Amino acid sequence: MPTTADLTVAVQDYLKAIYALEAAKARVTTSALASRMGVTAPSATAMTKRLADLGLVERSPYRGVALTDEGRRGALEVLRHHRLLERYLADRLGLSLDQVHAEADRLEHALSEELEAKIDAELGYPTHDPHGDPIPDPDLRVELGRDRTLVDLEPGERASVSRVPDGDPELLRYLKELGLVPGSDVEVVAHAPFAGPVTVRTTNGDHAISRELADRIGAAA
Repeated sequence: MPTTADLTVAVQDYLKAIYALEAAKARVTTSALASRMGVTAPSATAMTKRLADLGLVERSPYRGVALTDEGRRGALEVLRHHRLLERYLADRLGLSLDQVHAEADRLEHALSEELEAKIDAELGYPTHDPHGDPIPDPDLRVELGRDRTLVDLEPGERASVSRVPDGDPELLRYLKELGLVPGSDVEVVAHAPFAGPVTVRTTNGDHAISRELADRIGAAA
């Protein structure tokens, strides 16, 4: 089986995308994978065939693909690089939440295992990236338990923001304006009926956000 260092950038990106879909409990169909990768369905199909030939995924007619143990290790290795780099860029270089994802995407494939270990030690072995997502440990173990989200909080309940969506700079800038960033205090004021918006209170005031967005923001007591 190939090692992660032997895999092309495209293969690594696809492994990471499949892992993200699996972690979200989504069925990894060709259309779902093509949408996430921003490519055509035939391109996604061709790549899944290549991944299967490499022993990184299993393909099932009408059911999509699933990572093999080797494919999952490859995805987690890239994810570890990415999230450690995000942490380093934020903590040591002062990049903002909306900047670190794109920069880490550019650097993750070139990071050696030796430099990865040095960054990990320099940062004090962090467990989460700046967005609140868990960093796989050196043995590529990662906690996938679902956090509580703002949707789970009752009106009047207070918490600390533990996680925000990653990868959309405009959304992250918007959340920063609202005061909804990891570590900030938040109180749920109201849930509108019929799947309406959730009103939250932060240091910046009261804000009504969509239920879908509220369900993507982690909350810790």
